[in-house]
Amino acid sequence: MTTFAAPTATLPATTPLTASTAPEPHQLRRPAFWATVAVVLALVGLNVADHVLGWNTLWLGPAGAIGLLAFARATGLTWEQLGLARHTHAAGVRWGLGVIGLVGAIYLAGVLIPDTRTAFLDVRYHLPPTGALLTAFVIIPVGTILLEEVAFRSVLWGFLARHVRMWKVVAGSSLLFGLWHVLPAIGSAGNAAVGAAVSGLGSFAHIAIVAGTVVFTAAGGVVAGELRRRSGSLWASVGMHWATNALGVLFGVLAWRLAA
Repeated sequence: MTTFAAPTATLPATTPLTASTAPEPHQLRRPAFWATVAVVLALVGLNVADHVLGWNTLWLGPAGAIGLLAFARATGLTWEQLGLARHTHAAGVRWGLGVIGLVGAIYLAGVLIPDTRTAFLDVRYHLPPTGALLTAFVIIPVGTILLEEVAFRSVLWGFLARHVRMWKVVAGSSLLFGLWHVLPAIGSAGNAAVGAAVSGLGSFAHIAIVAGTVVFTAAGGVVAGELRRRSGSLWASVGMHWATNALGVLFGVLAWRLAA
């Protein structure tokens, strides 16, 4: 008696994922690198539009922030990578409020001590109380903080974190944050204390002011970046940014009144 074997289905052979077929690390990093370059170029354009072309930052800042966030989301960054995940908000607010309290205490001491009061006598902020409140709670948050925090501690941070280590993320975003302030430093009005400090440098005084501004803001970027890293939230660095800028205006008003 002859027996016949049942036919068996032939399955297509699968090719194992080997080192030769898997994406190379540099291939994975390449899109993130070019996305980072695109963000930096966009920031250059926004900086020129603000400080050279004189576009109104009260619409330029929000428009730039929305555009950067839209680009980040479209290219795959999550809300957590952007420092805006819902579960990180509470920690970010706690860190931010803590920094506001600390900076406020330091500024108050600086204004009350006559030898350090001149550091707050910035002619840009020799304002009536209503003007100071408008500057501190509307113009600075909308025209400055919104764009800068979204740009440097959210979108740029998220793209850098895709292809470099965290210390490089903090250093790179902080260095670019410092360079972001070159144009405003060139066109800024004088501060009494700063002007006195560089008065002996003659023609190099303005260069010293610009260089000092870059170094100071880059250092501030490192602190803001560390707050962002520790809290996982953009709100922590937003709190620091508002405290250093807006409280400077409010305490500047007090300093001018005490100096009168």
